Amino acid sequence: MSQVRNIGDAIARKFLKRRDARYPSGGDLAYRSPNGIAANAWTTTQRRGVSTGYLMHSLNSSLRRALTLSCGAAALVTAMAAAPAAFAQDTKVGEVIITAQKRSENLQDVPVSVAAISGERLQSTFAAGDDILALSAKAPGLYAESSNGRVAPRFYIRGLGNADFDLAASQPVSIIQDEVVLENVVLKSSPLYDLDRVEVLRGPQGTLFGRNTTAGIVKFDTIKPSEEMKGRASASYGSFNTFTFDGGVGGALVEGKLAARASVLFQHRDDWIDNGFTKKKNVMGGFNERAARLQLLFTPTEKLDALFNVHGRDLDGTAAVFRANVLTKGSNKLNANYDRDTVYFDAGANNPQRYKGYGASANIGYDFGFAKLTSITAYENTHGFSRGDIDGGNPTGPGFIPFQSDTQDGIKDLDQWTQEVRLASNTDGALSWQVGGFYFDTTYAIQTNPFFAPATTLQQKNTAWAVFGQASYKVSDQLSLTGGLRYTDDDKDMKVLSGPNMAAPVSVSDSHLSWDLSAFYTVSEDVSVYAKVASGFRGPSIQGRDIAFFSPASAAKSETIMSYELGLKSELFDRRVRLNGAVFAYSIDDPQFSAVGGGSNSNRLINAKKGEAYGLELDSEFVVTPNFVVTAGYSYAHTEIKDRTLAVATCAACTVTDPKTASGAALVDGNPFPNAPKYTFDFTARYAYPVASGELFAFTDWKVQGYTNLFLYESKEFYSKGDFEGGLKLGYANKEGGWEVAAFARNITNEHNIKGAIDFNNLTAFVNEPRVIGVSIDARF
Repeated sequence: MSQVRNIGDAIARKFLKRRDARYPSGGDLAYRSPNGIAANAWTTTQRRGVSTGYLMHSLNSSLRRALTLSCGAAALVTAMAAAPAAFAQDTKVGEVIITAQKRSENLQDVPVSVAAISGERLQSTFAAGDDILALSAKAPGLYAESSNGRVAPRFYIRGLGNADFDLAASQPVSIIQDEVVLENVVLKSSPLYDLDRVEVLRGPQGTLFGRNTTAGIVKFDTIKPSEEMKGRASASYGSFNTFTFDGGVGGALVEGKLAARASVLFQHRDDWIDNGFTKKKNVMGGFNERAARLQLLFTPTEKLDALFNVHGRDLDGTAAVFRANVLTKGSNKLNANYDRDTVYFDAGANNPQRYKGYGASANIGYDFGFAKLTSITAYENTHGFSRGDIDGGNPTGPGFIPFQSDTQDGIKDLDQWTQEVRLASNTDGALSWQVGGFYFDTTYAIQTNPFFAPATTLQQKNTAWAVFGQASYKVSDQLSLTGGLRYTDDDKDMKVLSGPNMAAPVSVSDSHLSWDLSAFYTVSEDVSVYAKVASGFRGPSIQGRDIAFFSPASAAKSETIMSYELGLKSELFDRRVRLNGAVFAYSIDDPQFSAVGGGSNSNRLINAKKGEAYGLELDSEFVVTPNFVVTAGYSYAHTEIKDRTLAVATCAACTVTDPKTASGAALVDGNPFPNAPKYTFDFTARYAYPVASGELFAFTDWKVQGYTNLFLYESKEFYSKGDFEGGLKLGYANKEGGWEVAAFARNITNEHNIKGAIDFNNLTAFVNEPRVIGVSIDARF
């Protein structure tokens, strides 16, 4: 280990260098030929006068261990790079272009831990009509779940997220689609179709993007209009009469001046779950999701471009299906009360869910030569509801159910306006920069109907604004430094519009200066390292849902995060292998948590004094032969609540393993964050056998999830461990014709995995999607 540490210190002391290559703004995700690739870009801490020894002694012991391992890994990879190439000389990993810093850059040149998902990995993921939650564990460090069916997803990055199920919940992970932040949890469920790429930006992104990004960003970019006539379509049919169609087509309307692209999505599944209480067959579990988008690209001059986007969605489906007492006291295993095909609901009207929404945006750019000015104006609207039999059963069972619970929550009308303006340098000098401002305004009404009392309607308002700037300077051919600042002001207001509990209005506000600093260093042509320190801010939050249950509203003050990261990016064996990784550690002051459920059936916002975490991520791609490609990703996150006095209500029927207060509340100091997997592992493999003008191929993808605690307290029942799912696709692809036909299976081993639970009434849980087997056709022209 001392040798590794010495080698690591030597690497970290080298001077760093950044690649001078530039890519067109707004470029698609691209796989570029090796001839189009310049020298790699990298940075180091040495130029800042910060030695490896200083860093190791300044940070906590967990991070010191992580830095040591990373330095050792850098040394190992550098040695590997010098070894003889072991793979076919005509096969290389593709170059991936991302926009993680609001510029089109090579994935290997960005001082950010970022994963990109595109192509067959995306296509296969959504073949069975799955929604955005299907991306969970598809990239290292990313997890997602929901107790609201196909709306209101909750995202977690590096273990940090928010388990709050309220429709006004604030989350530390931002969702951005086509450069527009989607803040409300229902907007975050916007359908995904005609996608170009998905980027997962891990760690605080407090300088350039949106708002509330203490954990990271999931960024979606759709395929944009172009002068060339292009189109694509994917259709599939499978079990439960599941049908999907996802396609887009576009091209020039006026040559050189106006181009358009139209995209559509249709997803359908029949109801397939029986209600054993009413004796009715196939009454829930299905969905109809329809969405459309039209984009117009107007380029009247070489300097001016304007992209207009209009879109809408219509969802009619089933909310989450809760299952009473499917866990046995003392165990987290599904028991004999569980039947995937049957529930026993006496209420909830078979858990209907309906949402409609629409939006528009204008992305206008003007090139001044030395810099480009970009303005993005966007509007989003949504309304709808979800209803559920929350107790998951009826007075006779399954098992003992203390009382019945039937609840409906919905958004009556949501309006979100956002405006961003930024000016970004356009020159090729050592210095590049961008400055801008951001404004956010949303108003909506949330109605909660507990059915044992009149419905309560709340109005929520949130306005926020920010100014930001970032600059990168190429110190030498090897070293570049990047720094950014962002000042944010965030205000939230809530008042009761109607209901039996006319509670007093609540208002919260705060402002904060976030910053980040990174160094990127080129060790060799194929290996680079970076170091990054970043802070983040999530404004205060209000939770008013409890007013409908005759309890007061709750509020949480702002949380702030300080994150440290050391990363490695490499392309080895003559670019047959891509291996990227990062180690991280972060500390949160006043982390916002939701004390969900417990015997009081509440959903209270609380702050812990502190939270800490450390871990690592690895992303890799291996071109074993020209016809055999493998990807693998791994993440590990140790998260811990640091608050000796923090106590929360516990479940009514489970076995709590935490120490308790005199009143029976659980002390959660030292517990992991809720829904923070200890590790995730994802794997894909594709093998092709050439046949005439095409190929026979097999593609498989798998994901594994480690220990995940579901609530703030720990118990013997409410956690998952070792859950996995896999998919398989077998087919023929005609390369000349641009089409393929295949048979596929999602959740091929038909796993029954616990995805979440409700703890206030009985041992209720909800599970993953069933196995779907079908056929698919894909075409591009």
